[in-house]
Amino acid sequence: MSLEILGRTWQDVVLSAGSLVFFISLIPALRGPDKPPVSTGLLTGGMLTVYGLIYATLGLWLSLGGAFLVAGAWYALALQKWLCGRERGSGGR
Repeated sequence: MSLEILGRTWQDVVLSAGSLVFFISLIPALRGPDKPPVSTGLLTGGMLTVYGLIYATLGLWLSLGGAFLVAGAWYALALQKWLCGRERGSGGR
């Protein structure tokens, strides 16, 4: 017997809620001028993508969505940092 919340296992709900908290915590970085290194964004986004695929094999669909949401935020941070570096390299043009 497994505890279900809104038709999902409690593990799926807890993991996806944690992802939502992580996503919310990244909003200031997404909006602000300070960005982590590109390598950090790509590595973290890549690992979260792998986690999402693992969640899919376990049928944890909410967790899959949460992992992909946070991975997307990390990829966006990497892109922002990369674009910022390109602007500086071209003399601000």
